[in-house]
Amino acid sequence: MENMKVFSVKVEDGREGRDGKPSVGPVYRNLLAKQGYPPPDPEMSTTWTLFSSSVEKYPGNRMLGWRKFVNGKVGPYIWKTYKEVYDEVLHVGSALQASGAEPGCRVGIYGANCPQWIMAMEACGAHSLVCVPLYDTLGSGAVNFIIDHAEVDFVFVQDIKVKELLNPNCKSAQRLKAIVCFTSLAEEDNAKASQMGIKTYSWTEFLHMGKENPWEISPPQPFSICTIMYTSGTSGDPKGVVLTHETMATFVCGVDLFLDQFEDKMTVDDVYLSFLPLAHILDRMIEEYFFHRGASVGYYHGNLKELRDDIMELKPTFLAGVPRVYDMIHEGIQKALQELSPLRKWIFDALYKHKLSWMNKGYKQKFASPLADLLAFRKVKAKLGGRLRLLLSGGAPLSSEVEEFLRVTCCAFVVQGYGLTETCGACTIGFPDEMCFVGTVGSPAVYNDLRLEEVSDMGYDPLGNPPCGEICVKGKTIFSEYYKNPELTRESFKDGWFHTGDIGQMLPNGIVKVIDRKKNLIKLSQGEYVALEYLENVYGVTPIIDDVWVYGNSFKSMLVAVVVLHEENAKKWAELNGYTVSLSELCSLSKLQNYVLSELKFTAEKNKMRGFEYIKGVILEARAFDMERDLVTATLKKKRNNLLKYYQAEIDALYHNLTTKK
Repeated sequence: MENMKVFSVKVEDGREGRDGKPSVGPVYRNLLAKQGYPPPDPEMSTTWTLFSSSVEKYPGNRMLGWRKFVNGKVGPYIWKTYKEVYDEVLHVGSALQASGAEPGCRVGIYGANCPQWIMAMEACGAHSLVCVPLYDTLGSGAVNFIIDHAEVDFVFVQDIKVKELLNPNCKSAQRLKAIVCFTSLAEEDNAKASQMGIKTYSWTEFLHMGKENPWEISPPQPFSICTIMYTSGTSGDPKGVVLTHETMATFVCGVDLFLDQFEDKMTVDDVYLSFLPLAHILDRMIEEYFFHRGASVGYYHGNLKELRDDIMELKPTFLAGVPRVYDMIHEGIQKALQELSPLRKWIFDALYKHKLSWMNKGYKQKFASPLADLLAFRKVKAKLGGRLRLLLSGGAPLSSEVEEFLRVTCCAFVVQGYGLTETCGACTIGFPDEMCFVGTVGSPAVYNDLRLEEVSDMGYDPLGNPPCGEICVKGKTIFSEYYKNPELTRESFKDGWFHTGDIGQMLPNGIVKVIDRKKNLIKLSQGEYVALEYLENVYGVTPIIDDVWVYGNSFKSMLVAVVVLHEENAKKWAELNGYTVSLSELCSLSKLQNYVLSELKFTAEKNKMRGFEYIKGVILEARAFDMERDLVTATLKKKRNNLLKYYQAEIDALYHNLTTKK
């Protein structure tokens, strides 16, 4: 163990809790911040300077790409250069000023990722306005809540979202001075808005108004608020996370310093395929970083099911996604493998094991087995456009099985990160080409410290072995406050450390693993603690399952689950067993229920789970947990209380049967 590589530096020792205070673990930092945080570049102090200096350096580079629909078909990517975007941004900013927007005024942006979204955002930067992303995946009430809570005066909106704004239920829209459409508004919407006393503009009209009334820019100070990003809790109203220009610019600076230590450099020719919502922090910070580097961002055409088409058309070098996306890619490759002849499948498996063994010995993925890449894996790479260099996963833990598979077969770096809106994006990040990071979220980012804090009622001890506890962070890339909510701000910043609510484990090499959510731990009636999210991640790779919600409570000794069936695999099972009924009718077959239980048991055995972690009863479901029924958040995190309400009757019946069977 002497030669173990260590990936973070301990700058302070842990200490035992006393006087009712919890124990805390040691404080860890990024290796580059050993002697204190590196001074950020003074030229890079606001997001506006990040963008405007790139316009000077790279005026002719492609900045924003999108696909036009021609006769209902989606066409090739069309591009705007940095200079073209900049000119348009100046016009949009002038038009905002001409409409009465003053520094500090809040501007909403509502709609799918597209060039106009970014131009509206940069126009806010040019004039010290506060950008407030609006999104309806928190339910229709959220837009109404945010406009009112943040006191939004102007909204940029996608044509198909205009109806939501002018909906009678969206009462706070009354306060808006103007609505600017990314394209143009329907006549009836114009009429309805003018009845409400709101001015409306198409994108071209607004640009024209800006051209006619040129206005000097009034760029922000580092301490000015850049954005108020509302984040969905799994319960209650959205919380407005306040991020200053300095916080966001420092984060970008940290990414520069971090990436600079690796031999594979980012270049202006890098291309990012953006499909995660710009209203969330991960995509937003990646785009800010790409703009700072003069590289290109291409937007998907709006349908996740057709993402493959955008990938083949754009040929990105970088993808960021949530585990669900990578599960889909993994499933797609697995499906193609099933269609190979037994011999070719055997060859693929042999090459996989061969390459993996060299990677595990410490070889970089591109040198581990050029032969295997040539014979098998370049075909996988080609299916992802052929130019992919880096895959980033965030938002939830990626299963180790999928991560390892992608690392071996995609011929690209696969890195996991962890962060929240409150940490301005990733507060831990993995290193490329290090196999010891599989199944972890990496080590602390450049500008934040991290430590674990004891959670006694869950039995997590940061001074124990292994050290576990609530992940707490502080540093230069943490949000300022929850907007207009001092109680919540105080509650989450005890002793100056932001408490994330996530439970982490610190590995001996200074890497963090997220093992749980503070609130998702339940105690079964036999006194055993069960981490639901962890179990769902493990059970989720079972082929017959598309998604699973595990339930238990402290009055029961057994866990049960609602299983969303994997449509294709369930239909295969039905064929083999002579059933020709719909997916929802399959759900009530006890034979299929027993099959699912036996598959879950197989997964549990394979992962050496403890007896009480086995699923003892299942309810089968044909429909995915969705936002329409308010069962998941925008980032697809399960709303456990709502799931329980929704399935309560079936769960009660299931427990009744299980206890009478005993």
